[in-house]
Amino acid sequence: MNDSLPKTARQLHWMLARRMSLAAFAIGLLAGLAAYWLQAQRAENAVIERIADGLRHFESPAMQLLARDAVSRGHDALDALRNRGQLIGVRVFNPSGMVFYENWTGTPSTIVETIRQQKTEWPAAGKTQRSWIELKGERLIRVILPVVSSSNGILVGYLEGTNLLDDAALRTQKEQVLSGVLAAVLSVVTTTFLLYPLLLAMLKRSNGLSRRLLDANLSLIKSLGNAVAKRDSDTDAHNYRVTYYAVSLAEAMRMPDKAISELVVGAFLHDVGKIGIPDSILLKPGKLTADEFEVMKTHSLLGVEIVADNPWLQGAALTIRHHHERYDGTGYPDRLRGEAIPYTARIFAIVDVFDALTSERPYKKPMTFADAMTIVTRDSGGHFDPNVVLAFIEIAPSLYSIASHASDGELRLAMAEVLSRYFKTEVGSEVAS
Repeated sequence: MNDSLPKTARQLHWMLARRMSLAAFAIGLLAGLAAYWLQAQRAENAVIERIADGLRHFESPAMQLLARDAVSRGHDALDALRNRGQLIGVRVFNPSGMVFYENWTGTPSTIVETIRQQKTEWPAAGKTQRSWIELKGERLIRVILPVVSSSNGILVGYLEGTNLLDDAALRTQKEQVLSGVLAAVLSVVTTTFLLYPLLLAMLKRSNGLSRRLLDANLSLIKSLGNAVAKRDSDTDAHNYRVTYYAVSLAEAMRMPDKAISELVVGAFLHDVGKIGIPDSILLKPGKLTADEFEVMKTHSLLGVEIVADNPWLQGAALTIRHHHERYDGTGYPDRLRGEAIPYTARIFAIVDVFDALTSERPYKKPMTFADAMTIVTRDSGGHFDPNVVLAFIEIAPSLYSIASHASDGELRLAMAEVLSRYFKTEVGSEVAS
C-alpha cells in the first residue's frame, strides 16, 4: 500500500538520473556483447571462407586423394592451402576420424598439442563445426568441414583448419567492442539530454495522478469508517483512537512499514461490516440473545465482502476478518488459534477491546484504565497473544493518557501524522482533516 513514487522534485530528478544511468550501462553492455559476437563471427567466417576456398582445389583429384593414402601431390596442395589461407595448421581426417595428414609448419608445439587434445565433434555434410581456443593469451579458432565427393556425394573425410588471431585482429576486435559501448552510451546520454524535460514532466504528472488516487482511497476509507463508527457509537473518535493505539503498538513491536500501512486501513475499517447489521441488534442497549449475537458475529465476514473487490484493501481484509479471533482458538469467524491468527489482527484485537472498555457508549459507562488493564492482562493467552500483551502493558499508560484527553481535532491530527508516516501524505491535507 505504501506509495513508492518520489515525493519531492529532488527525489524525482535523482530517480530519473539513476534509471537513465542504469539504462546507459545496460545498453552499453549489450552493445559490447553484440560487437564482440559480431567480431567473433567475422573471424569464424573468414577462417571458414579460407578453408572452403581451399576445398575448391580438391573437388576432383583431391577428393580421390582423401579417399586413399595421401600422395605427394596431395601434400603439396594442402601445404599450399595452409600458406595461402594464413592458417597455422591443417589436418585431414578419413571418414572414421583418423588423421592421415597434418601440417603445422612454424607452429609452437604447445599449440599443436593443445589442438590435438581438443574434443572433436564431426559435422554432418553441409554443416560446419567451429570452436574457440584460449591458450596463454592467444586466441585460436578451429574449423572442421566435411569433404564430400562431387561425383557420388559420399563423405570421404574431414578437413580441419586452425587460425591464430594476430595482434592486429585482436586489436580490431577490442576497438569494435569499445566503439560499440561508447556509441551506445553516447546515444543514451544524448537521448536523455534531449528527452529529459519531457520525461520529467511525464513523471511529475504520473506522480501527481498517483498521489490523487492515493488521497482518494484514503479519503474513502476515512469516510466509510467514520460512517460506520457514528452509526454504532454516535462518534468517529473510536476509529481515530484504535488506529492511534494500533500503530503505536505495531511500531513498538517493530512491524514492517508495509504491514503497519495495512493495519492502518484495517483499523479504520475493522467494523465496516456492521453496515449490514440491523439497528435492533447493533444499537440494543442490553445484552444480546444467543441468536442476536450470532447475527452480530457476521459483521466480520460482511466486512470482508465489502472490501473484496478492491485490491488496494486486500491487506486490510486480514484485520477486518480476524480481529475477533481469540488466541486460544475460541474466537470467530474461523476459530484460528495462536500464531495462525494474522499478526495485525492479534495487535488490533487488544487495542479494540481496550478502547471499547475505556470508552463511553450509549449503553454503558467507561471503565477505568486500571480495570481495563486488569481485564487485558487476565485474558493474556486466552483472548490475546501474550507477547503482544507484554508490549501493550509497556506503552498503554502513556497512550491512554494522550488519547483519553485528546479533542476530536487532536485525534484527527494524530491520524494525519500516521498517514504522513506510512502514506507520505501532507499532515494538513484534506484527507486527514
